[in-house]
Amino acid sequence: MHLRGGRSFDLRRKARLLELEKTANEIRKSIVTAVHSAKSGHPGGSLSSADIFTYLYFEEMNIDPKNPKMEDRDRFVLSKGHVAPGLYSTLAERGYFPKEDLVTLRHTGSYLQGHPDMKHIPGVDMSSGSLGQGLSVAVGMAAVGKYDKKDYRVYTLCGDGEIQEGQIWEAAMWAGFKKLDNLVVVVDNNNLQIDGAVDEVCSPYPIDKKFEAFNFHVINIDGNDFDQIRAAFKEARETKGMPTAIIAKTVKGKGVSFMENVCDWHGKAPNDEQYEVAMADLEKVGEALCQK
Repeated sequence: MHLRGGRSFDLRRKARLLELEKTANEIRKSIVTAVHSAKSGHPGGSLSSADIFTYLYFEEMNIDPKNPKMEDRDRFVLSKGHVAPGLYSTLAERGYFPKEDLVTLRHTGSYLQGHPDMKHIPGVDMSSGSLGQGLSVAVGMAAVGKYDKKDYRVYTLCGDGEIQEGQIWEAAMWAGFKKLDNLVVVVDNNNLQIDGAVDEVCSPYPIDKKFEAFNFHVINIDGNDFDQIRAAFKEARETKGMPTAIIAKTVKGKGVSFMENVCDWHGKAPNDEQYEVAMADLEKVGEALCQK
């Protein structure tokens, strides 16, 4: 009886992870479509972090798209604000606003600006864009939660190039000192920034040891593997007395053949021909997932 129950749970878990993979692929399609429509934007990092976005908004966080300002909701700060296409596509897929609006990204008069805007975009908890600053805001939110004796958790996504900024480490030092165990920092470690490979521009490695030095519980994962993502966030919830840093090794441009691990796709849009190839790549991914 116990064995049958365990097998049933395992099958349900695998089915749920497959659904998340399918959702992430739809989000990747939206990212490519939005950036193509805008004729500008940042597809590479949006695609690399799509699985993290998906797990946070469809599995991990306590949120309600019908009530975006719910007082006890979990908070998310996109510290690497330039990957707004990834966040917007996730919010739209989750039901915060119509998916059709994504094609207005960066257009004059659109509420979907090039960087997140908390005043006009449902589901955005903090405006961001200037690199290095988002973690400080997330730390402040987590500290207020502790002070007010609230149960909400705070999540933030940083880039591996972004953590070259000194303010990141000031915030990390304070978070570790204050034992903010309601804070989870995810580093999208795709190893590429606008000027090239991060270890050639100004190496942040070893990232895990740096966060450990600031009294963080650190988890290293493949950030494009939902099994590992699920386990990491579970471990973070169970960690008491210190904040958690999840170092997520990812592929920049994930899912699009000609964008993967190519620095040039940090901040440019595909032309019409490239858009067709990108969407065909993602359609193939979707078809393969449907065969599982």
